[in-house]
Amino acid sequence: MQENDAPQGERVVRKMQHVPVLLEAALEYLNVRPGGVIVDATLGLAGHASEIAKRLGGKGKLICFDRDPEAMEKAKVRLDEVKAELELAGSEMPEVVYEPRAFSEASSRIEPGSLDGLLADFGVSSLQLDEAHRGFSFRTDGPLDMRMDTRSGETAEQVVNQEDENELADLIYEFGEERRSRRIARAIVRARPISTTAELAQVISAAAPSMKGDKIHPATRTFQALRIRVNNELGEIQSLLKSAGSLLKPGGRLVLISFHSLEDRLVKDAFRDAGQAKFMKVLTKKPVVAVEQEQLRNPRSRSAKMRAAEKI
Repeated sequence: MQENDAPQGERVVRKMQHVPVLLEAALEYLNVRPGGVIVDATLGLAGHASEIAKRLGGKGKLICFDRDPEAMEKAKVRLDEVKAELELAGSEMPEVVYEPRAFSEASSRIEPGSLDGLLADFGVSSLQLDEAHRGFSFRTDGPLDMRMDTRSGETAEQVVNQEDENELADLIYEFGEERRSRRIARAIVRARPISTTAELAQVISAAAPSMKGDKIHPATRTFQALRIRVNNELGEIQSLLKSAGSLLKPGGRLVLISFHSLEDRLVKDAFRDAGQAKFMKVLTKKPVVAVEQEQLRNPRSRSAKMRAAEKI
């Protein structure tokens, strides 16, 4: 997902309330039925999971993956609130299973052929973007971390300060699709050591300032590239795509929401191959995108693309 260039007022709204992207479309394609077994592979702040839970009912099961421990704790609070709301209305909450780990590990945690549906939203959550100490955003100054799982792994600060210039340029070009990657990498190396998001954004902006017609901040693509590298995001998606089909029952649905072309290309190609192999039926000939009303209400949805497929 790209850094949000929404006006200040819209960013304040986002901080106050988490808004799940493409919610109604995701629920429609996921085809949630009472008593079903559904995986939310990217729990986040439980925006999608809350609505899925309401549709599953007491005989259903909701399995929630997230490698971000902060997000998992906040999501548990939200789902407890949903349980209280359902009980007050005379309804029941499905069984909820929390898996505090990356969704690439789903195949080792779930029985093959047991799922009615699996949803994944590959975007960065509002929590991660809005918390300065997480280091995902250049909008607020904070340490260059960017790890979704803060318990382990390489930080963005380590990548920025330890990669050689050519490797840094390559990853900015490949993962950020940034044409000025060489210039940016050279400036980063000359400015080392860099330890905060504001420092890095300033270095990038000076080396590659906005050009006429640019709609995004000059640091957006570099920050995206670093985040993808730190969290091995494309590798995680590839692992999920390899295993997800085998976890579904016949008729089970796979619904995936991407936020940039690298993610969407992986999903599109995997769905095409599965369709040609008569393993999955592709339900979305073209990606589903947010209507204008949702884009105005939730600027994060502007870059979202959703694809869905059903196991044959």
